[in-house]
Amino acid sequence: MSDTTGSVGFSEAEREAMKARAAELRVERGGKKKADFLQALMERIDEMPPVDQEIAVAVHSIVTELAPELTPRTWYSMPAYEKDGNVVIFLQDAAKFGTRYATLGFNDSAQLDDGDIWLASYAIPRLTDSVKEKIAELVARAVGQSDAAAKWAMIAA
Repeated sequence: MSDTTGSVGFSEAEREAMKARAAELRVERGGKKKADFLQALMERIDEMPPVDQEIAVAVHSIVTELAPELTPRTWYSMPAYEKDGNVVIFLQDAAKFGTRYATLGFNDSAQLDDGDIWLASYAIPRLTDSVKEKIAELVARAVGQSDAAAKWAMIAA
């Protein structure tokens, strides 16, 4: 995107995400507690449009059930889940950057490695039972729990 001078720069949504991340870092330096992280995540989910909110609630439910060792938080104003200070899983809602689908993303600390190339983000245009199962499978793999996806299938049934 170019501004009035013709130079290429960040979009307004990208600038807002960077400002949100800077604010998150300032709060973290102040010793924010896990309960505050969760509250910030839940407030962010509450702000989402209904379709994104439904996806975010499902992701939150699956992550907290299958990977309780991950700490919920926001990251660039997106719902995210971290371990040892590193974001493992995040959800970019469609409304955030005006895209046509939400994106479930995994950072390099996720254990999704599969040969010489593998997916690190997944488009979620709508939530279905099969999508929930795939999210559960990915979350389980990301944290190294091969049997956790089967556990989710039993819980969801």
